[in-house]
Amino acid sequence: MKHIVVLTGAGISAESGIKTFRDADGLWEGHDVMEVASPEGFRDNPDLVLDFYNKRRRQLLEVQPNKAHFDLAELEKDYKVTIITQNVDDLHERAGSTKVIHLHGELLKVRSTKNEADIQEWKKDLVLGNVDANGNQLRPHIVWFGEDVPMIEKAVSVCETADILIIIGTSMQVYPAAGLMHYVPENTQTYFIDPNPAVSSNQNLTVISKAATIGVKEAINLLD
Repeated sequence: MKHIVVLTGAGISAESGIKTFRDADGLWEGHDVMEVASPEGFRDNPDLVLDFYNKRRRQLLEVQPNKAHFDLAELEKDYKVTIITQNVDDLHERAGSTKVIHLHGELLKVRSTKNEADIQEWKKDLVLGNVDANGNQLRPHIVWFGEDVPMIEKAVSVCETADILIIIGTSMQVYPAAGLMHYVPENTQTYFIDPNPAVSSNQNLTVISKAATIGVKEAINLLD
């Protein structure tokens, strides 16, 4: 059974109504990203940071997976599929995908500020005073700027076993995620799905200049 590795970014979730990471002016929901997505921002204004992610969490619980998510889940009937996503939502899982690696964390989880391995499922608001079993404040289970990406090594090892690579809704400009495509075996057939791609098709790369809800199905129809 061939192994398909799928790299997804904000573009696939945007079609479900989730706002992309930041606007053209670099702001995220009106905030400098370092205010709400860095350890320093959390240290300086934890209430702001917690409120920011509470709003994102509430929004996530109101939206649904889209056709692209469901099409990827359907691939598991005929292929081994591993999804590596930069997204912090759970839309891949809700659509039925069973092997999902979250590079940047998960919005519906929180973790201890003192023990990174102490992770809990969390679907309500997180506030100051919500603590772990040892009395340590909980924080969003999100990889912030300046923090290590703990799942990157696992993602690299997965890419090294890819027979087919599908890239969806990401500019592949954000590292370390952007480097993953270089770990797939040489000459791996690759499909790049994005309405505004920054690359062109070549012998091993098929560019589909469409939104994910249309482009994913087109790519699947091209698979052998």
